[in-house]
Amino acid sequence: MSHDPPATTPESPERSGREVRKVALASLVGTSIEWYDFYIYGLAAVTVFAPQFFPQVSSLTGTLAAFATFAVGFIARPIGGVIFGHLGDRIGRKATLVTTLVTMGVATTLIGVLPTYAAVGALAPVLLVVLRLVQGFAVGGEWGGAVLISVEHAPESKRSFYGSFPQLGVPIGLIASNAVFLVLAAALPAGAFGTWGWRIPFLLSAVLVLVGLWVRLRIEESSEFVAVRRSGSMALPLVSVLRHHFPQVLCGIAMFTGITGIGYMAATYSIQYGTSTLGLPRAALIAIVLVVAVLEVPIILWFSAAADRWGISRTIVAGSIATAVVAAVFLPLLASGALALVALAVAAARWASAPMWGPSGALAAECYPTEVRYSGASVGYQLGSIAGGALAPIITTLLLASPLGMPGASAYLVVITLLSGLGALAANRLVRRAAAREPVATAA
Repeated sequence: MSHDPPATTPESPERSGREVRKVALASLVGTSIEWYDFYIYGLAAVTVFAPQFFPQVSSLTGTLAAFATFAVGFIARPIGGVIFGHLGDRIGRKATLVTTLVTMGVATTLIGVLPTYAAVGALAPVLLVVLRLVQGFAVGGEWGGAVLISVEHAPESKRSFYGSFPQLGVPIGLIASNAVFLVLAAALPAGAFGTWGWRIPFLLSAVLVLVGLWVRLRIEESSEFVAVRRSGSMALPLVSVLRHHFPQVLCGIAMFTGITGIGYMAATYSIQYGTSTLGLPRAALIAIVLVVAVLEVPIILWFSAAADRWGISRTIVAGSIATAVVAAVFLPLLASGALALVALAVAAARWASAPMWGPSGALAAECYPTEVRYSGASVGYQLGSIAGGALAPIITTLLLASPLGMPGASAYLVVITLLSGLGALAANRLVRRAAAREPVATAA
């Protein structure tokens, strides 16, 4: 069986199949709720936040300001990754994941009751930015813990498959957020959604968090983490990562730059560009993203299971090449203004990147030893999400408005997606070197 070798971890007893599936489901439910919270902000940012929180500026400036508040959440994510990564590597994955879920739920619910610019003036966008920072802080700690607790419970031969369950939280969160926005926009009277209806999806977060907590509190701690804690070999996670595993961090940044960049371009930028620039109906664009995300779930699962046979890095590289081809035509298809071609652009971008997204969590985990794994995987992913997910919509908007225009913006998207494949190749090489050194160190 072709499989990239995992990083060496302490021996731990195999979990039962039932326990592995329960942990995978808990990770899926928790991350779906967190990404629902994160994505409803993105949808609100591209649909209602500009007039509600930035009414005193031009249309372009308001759009960039709304995108900037969206990007602020990404800036806080590495901080959350560092702090929650430290806690996850010191006190455990389970307790940390419960904390991230509650933090995200509180911040999202408070956005739902936030006064607008018309009510409190400049204080409104300030409070919005603060709560967005808290959202980013929480999701920065969520991803690493959810992936690790699934991977560390999984058998060696199925780490990519089970590691993809937290990854599925992204399209499922996207499905839930788009579905709620679509239903409310259709059900509420004209104009009501833009004035007060947008608050309802944020307030629903309080109920969803209670469900997530009920599921998450029922799972067991990672046996690999328990083994390390009992051995007394705990390290200062971030210091150890930066001192001994900095190349792996760079690989994670490279790998997730393209993955998150093209993902957010298809999920949020397409809606903003379609409504503000092309004048397309918002409901139709949200429906396109919704349908694409529904079909994306089985595609991610299939490629993640296949990666356990083909090799994780090999699968990610193949996805990187396929996504680069799509990235070259993504913007021209979007700019056509035809809904069928817009749907093709969104679907091709999300589906082509599925071979990268699903297995990437397992590869990020395998780059680090257990005692610093939460911190290392989180920092690499979150910094990559800033370089890709946060900046891609902003850089693309600026490039399209510059003399470089469409060719320059398309070339930028191609480069960042190819960067993901290079990051995966380099990460796999580092994992193989670590695996080759381990028998020597053990013998000594």
